[in-house]
Amino acid sequence: MTRIHPSSVVHAGAALGADVTIGPFCVVGEHVTLGDGVLLHSHAVVEGRTKVGEGTQIFPFASIGHIPQDLKFKGEASTLEIGKHNLIREHVTMNPGTEGGGMVTRVGDHCLFMMGAHVAHDCLLGNHVIMANNATLAGHVEVGDHAFIGGLAAVHQFVRIGRHAMIGGMSGVEADVIPFGLVMGERAGLAGLNLVGLKRRNFDRDTIHAMRNVYRDLFEDSAGTLQERAEKALAAYQNQPDVRELIEFVLTDSKRSICV
Repeated sequence: MTRIHPSSVVHAGAALGADVTIGPFCVVGEHVTLGDGVLLHSHAVVEGRTKVGEGTQIFPFASIGHIPQDLKFKGEASTLEIGKHNLIREHVTMNPGTEGGGMVTRVGDHCLFMMGAHVAHDCLLGNHVIMANNATLAGHVEVGDHAFIGGLAAVHQFVRIGRHAMIGGMSGVEADVIPFGLVMGERAGLAGLNLVGLKRRNFDRDTIHAMRNVYRDLFEDSAGTLQERAEKALAAYQNQPDVRELIEFVLTDSKRSICV
């Protein structure tokens, strides 16, 4: 049974799934879709063309789906898509996409957004992403599955963050972060592999050993360019998909350089 507190304002055009709970003093806009079992705690605002997946919780004073903080935005009918079973904590902000970025901001499933985190327009986030307190993503950022972004970290627009990467707290990230990488610093630099994360995610010893080898080949060998070293490494690791993913990430065209 859907439960709506009498102090909340829910537009008649909003689509509510089964067993949705809307707490006191919430606002839900006309074009919003809330999936089954969504829980809005008190004082949450969900606006715009926003879809929230089943089982997601949104905590007090979160602002979800209001227009992008982009001066080029002209009111286009862009969307924000939030997946299933996410925890969106207090004061989190998420904005829809823009015409210049594909018209959609997309968040995967089972993510945690701690207090004050910000997901800007046209960002694409995978599953099981964690953003700690006051971590912020500028527009057009891509974040892979199981990535962790530390507290007060700031990520520049168009940056790619690979799967299982870890961004240290208070880091300023201006370049692409390789899958399984660890970066930190005021102007973030590559500090190795996220070995703790790899072990926690049960990557086997042989895979981790191969990743360490290819990391040395790419980032500690001074022979040739990074692209040349990556092309050479790709031929040697064709049968190891996780290692190949790291190498292919380096070889993929991007608006940003690789964080080193």
